[in-house]
Amino acid sequence: DMEVGNHTILTEFILVGLSTDPKWRLILFGIFLVFYLLTLSGNMALVILIYIDSYLHTPMYFFIGNLSFLDFWYTSVYTPKILASCVSEDKRMSLAGCGAQFFFSCAVTYTECYLLAAMAYDRHMAICNPLLYSSTMSSSLCTRLVAGSYIGGFLNAIAHTANTFRLSFCGKNIIDHYFCDVPPLVKMSCTDTHVYEKVLLGLVGFTVLSNILTILISYFNILLAILRIRTASGRHKAFSTCASHLISVMLFYGSLLFTYSRPSSAYFLGRDKVASLFYTVVNPLLNPLIYSVRNKDVKKAFWKTTHTIRLQR
Repeated sequence: DMEVGNHTILTEFILVGLSTDPKWRLILFGIFLVFYLLTLSGNMALVILIYIDSYLHTPMYFFIGNLSFLDFWYTSVYTPKILASCVSEDKRMSLAGCGAQFFFSCAVTYTECYLLAAMAYDRHMAICNPLLYSSTMSSSLCTRLVAGSYIGGFLNAIAHTANTFRLSFCGKNIIDHYFCDVPPLVKMSCTDTHVYEKVLLGLVGFTVLSNILTILISYFNILLAILRIRTASGRHKAFSTCASHLISVMLFYGSLLFTYSRPSSAYFLGRDKVASLFYTVVNPLLNPLIYSVRNKDVKKAFWKTTHTIRLQR
């Protein structure tokens, strides 16, 4: 730590993790290890299945495969640190380590924001303009939309991280959380956060609201198109292609907005830790289930692949 004026500027933090109780920590280690292995295997299985089955080489599955690939990395930003904090007594994290985790945390979260909006646009084109769908949603456009999601995610992460780590942190260096996040860092800041919070609100507000607006406009047009379908079976078929994506959007944005849509003075870190688990750990675990359990094409491809593997043995 460095002395600056009357403040001791922090260069190291102590991440409390999810629990300080040794018995609970062992139980949590077991739970999160299972969660982590299931998330990695579920998402990678879906990526491989979409890659090897030519029937799934469509724009919709291209986006689903990319969402699973992102979730594979998403969970790896948080869960290894949770597992380490459950078994290790050394809970220290350097300022640089905190900054790196913060950067990748922002990058994957913002990228998912953009990717979910791109998926909404894909569903809009499929249902509202089915005759133009194949020509409009070309492989080059799909690739550009995914690449744009990653570029947007990383640019936002650079701006967000630079804005956060220009602050000086002092006082108690204990972070009552399992990762370096905005609420605990703002609480530890010994510099004025007035400008910081305005920039943060502008960055997050523009990104989240523009993506939510894209999703809402897409689904408003989808709803109008579904209402124009005369048969009940046709309406059900059209809606079922959007249901999985809608569940993903509600889970992701619901947990994100619940965690970050309040002023910093209203944060209660214990409750926010639990809320954060939904978008950092639970959502990447549920996404492959959402897109496979309810999806006939994925289930058909899965049984076809397992049958082919059995025959080759």
